[in-house]
Amino acid sequence: MSQATSHWVDIDGAMGEGGGQVLRSSLTLSLLTGRPVRIFNIRARRPKPGLRPQHLKAVEAAAMVGGAEVEGARLGASTLLFQPGQVRPGDYHLDIGTAGATSLVLQTVFLPLALAAGESSLTLEGGTHVPWSPCYHYLAWQWLPWMARLGLQAELSMDRPGFYPEGGGRVRARIHGGGRLQGLTLLDRGALREVEGLSAVCELDLSIARRQQRRALARLEGLGCPLRVEVERWRGRSRGTVLLLLARFEHSQFCAFSLGARGKPAERVADEAAQALLDFLETPGVFDEHLADQLLLPLALAPEPSTLLTPRLTRHLLTNAEVIRAFLPVRIEVEGQEGEPGRVAVEPHP
Repeated sequence: MSQATSHWVDIDGAMGEGGGQVLRSSLTLSLLTGRPVRIFNIRARRPKPGLRPQHLKAVEAAAMVGGAEVEGARLGASTLLFQPGQVRPGDYHLDIGTAGATSLVLQTVFLPLALAAGESSLTLEGGTHVPWSPCYHYLAWQWLPWMARLGLQAELSMDRPGFYPEGGGRVRARIHGGGRLQGLTLLDRGALREVEGLSAVCELDLSIARRQQRRALARLEGLGCPLRVEVERWRGRSRGTVLLLLARFEHSQFCAFSLGARGKPAERVADEAAQALLDFLETPGVFDEHLADQLLLPLALAPEPSTLLTPRLTRHLLTNAEVIRAFLPVRIEVEGQEGEPGRVAVEPHP
């Protein structure tokens, strides 16, 4: 691969949040803009710096859909060179091989495929409900409807769940392609209409899911709106539990979830998700802070300006904004302090 090309984008992987998000956003933007990227200091401040197996799978997925040339894609590498070709709609399958998050690999390639001129299908095997990443049901209930609102159409399904540490889950995405992005201005979520939830266990007794359900309903009974939490028991190759809550407002929706773990009581799982919702209601935010981060990149590509209120300005969002500015002539203004509610405005280059 030639390194003499003048239009390479240089990204310091230790910037801001300094984790795998810098890598994934850089890969997405490289595919979208056609600009090659050199990422150095990858995860330099992490206990295990450099590329880990889950990051290598994101690189593999991006290279696969974009016909890219790659140098440095090896375990522990601190520098990666990624030169994209043309994004090609098609049928893709990727086995992460661990409990690595299928959601993060999907999000790396979703936008390029959703904007490509043709339908794609993507099958991913690995973790569907694992720590430090959006779980499958968050994607299906929260992220995907907002992608549709921005003009990107797709369907998701889960053949089987995969919990940490065994993984073994499988999800499928059908991405329509031909998307036309539009901006989003949302400064008022409106009144709370209802809360819907899911309490599920995989290869565990259903009584655990019912305990999570009861605790969540008890914590939220004072909200004064309809509450419904369904209970499910799944089959899979791993054991685990999840409690997910979706609060619907007049103009928006909020999603929170919590995962079980060995030695973690069912009531604590429910408490974490319920408390996240109760805390959100004390802020002016229009949706959860994780979604604000995930919407930033598509909004930067939309032709119209966008403005939104987030319940908490995260390091993830601030880092994502920095990576986006390195690739695109877009203006991203953030008002507020990290860890506090904030206003985010995105204005495309004229």
